[in-house]
Amino acid sequence: MPHTVEQPSSNVLKALKGKHVLITGTTGFLGKVVLEKLVRAVPDIGGIHLLIRGNRRHPNAHDRFLNEIACSSVFERLKLDDPDGFDAFIEQKVHCVTGEVTAPHFGLTESRFEQLADRLDVVINSAASVNFREELDKALEINALCLRNIVDLSKTGGQIPVIQVSTCYVNGMNAGQAHEDVVRPAKGNIARGDDGLYEVEELIHLLQDKIADVKSRYSGQVLEKKLVELGIREANRYGWSDTYTFTKWMGEQLLGRGLQGSPLTILRPSIIESALEEPAPGWIEGVKVADAIILAYAREKVALFPGKRNGIIDVIPADLVANSIILSMAEALVEPIQHRIYQCCSGSGNPITLGEFIDHLMVEAKENYASYDRLFYRRPRKPFIAVNRRLFGAVITGARMPLQVMNQAMKLIGSEREMRSLRNIDTTLSLATIFGFYTAPDYIFHNDRLLELSQRMGEHDQALFPVDARRVDWPTYLRKIHMAGLNKYALSERKLYRLKTRKERKAA
Repeated sequence: MPHTVEQPSSNVLKALKGKHVLITGTTGFLGKVVLEKLVRAVPDIGGIHLLIRGNRRHPNAHDRFLNEIACSSVFERLKLDDPDGFDAFIEQKVHCVTGEVTAPHFGLTESRFEQLADRLDVVINSAASVNFREELDKALEINALCLRNIVDLSKTGGQIPVIQVSTCYVNGMNAGQAHEDVVRPAKGNIARGDDGLYEVEELIHLLQDKIADVKSRYSGQVLEKKLVELGIREANRYGWSDTYTFTKWMGEQLLGRGLQGSPLTILRPSIIESALEEPAPGWIEGVKVADAIILAYAREKVALFPGKRNGIIDVIPADLVANSIILSMAEALVEPIQHRIYQCCSGSGNPITLGEFIDHLMVEAKENYASYDRLFYRRPRKPFIAVNRRLFGAVITGARMPLQVMNQAMKLIGSEREMRSLRNIDTTLSLATIFGFYTAPDYIFHNDRLLELSQRMGEHDQALFPVDARRVDWPTYLRKIHMAGLNKYALSERKLYRLKTRKERKAA
């Protein structure tokens, strides 16, 4: 697609020209942003192969791609600029592979797996379960164990470079300055090898034994609950706040050990939110980490939340993350000789505190709530206050107990409706349980190596594939880009109901 004219000094476009990349996870938010940028900015790429699991509605990867990915609003810009070119690119250069990343050989025959490996130059693995409270067996499978299949693919293709999308939060409960290095567990006793990586195989066997024990004693919804509880308990035991970050850390260790002698780049984003500029300012899909709290505040379900107002909340726009992945891929193709770790974050270069984050949102809500008709149903009447966890617990517990007693009394006299105040407190508790760790940060993420990579690529690539969070003007981004994006892309149009008149009811 002739949208971007290749510049002679663009190292990224030179590195990717004629190359074939496999991407997993393109049904997800970040995967779509990466795919869109490659289609739009790298027209001379050899081919983009998408590993997509079939589902009930679309068992075939190509059908699922057309019905769930190609029709996404992420491609609106491309379709408007050059619809014929977009269609031609999709037809000629996008190759869909029906497979499951958690299955050996991705569920393909051995010969088909080998053919795929022989065709590839690089792999981007962005498939993951991002549910912070996932059942431990599922999180372990998708975030860690399936990476053995990625290792197998790399080795089958003769040491294909792998770009693994991880998360800055593999740093877990470690406090202080978090650099682009192998992460040491904050707790527990996991042996570290001479290569600097941790011996996680024994830990995985131990976890699998515990999973098997739980499965032997429970079933149904009780089993699901027990596996979630097991995941949280084991994550906390070793120094992580949730199952997601715990299993992503194990995945890093498995990949590092499995790809010794092969090129591997681990790319860790912080909290990924809506796009700063591309494919459109504010583009987002679904409700992300910070957005669940914003939405609860907008609907007046939450007024109090555990957090450190002076703590650095590390948010990064999705397009900067996608560009970081593409830079990493280009580097790995040109210099495929070592393991690298990059962090894509804002905390060290362009920090914003949780207090500033909240204040920007509240000011915009009070001044312009009517501009966000899907986000705000009316002007918020309550403030959004962040307090330390101990005070939060005392206030919420003190408020919940009498409301719960009153709610039970109402049920005794025949009322089936739960009190709204009690529901709001339970919503606050649920959000605090899931996201509280991220709003009370004791760390600052650094990305010096990623910024050095960007500089090495040169001025043209810094313009084509920007990664530096210092580009973000937080008041503008939060108030005018992110909130507008949430309203336009993430939330459904509000359905308004009215009571029928007597005449209308009679006619019906």
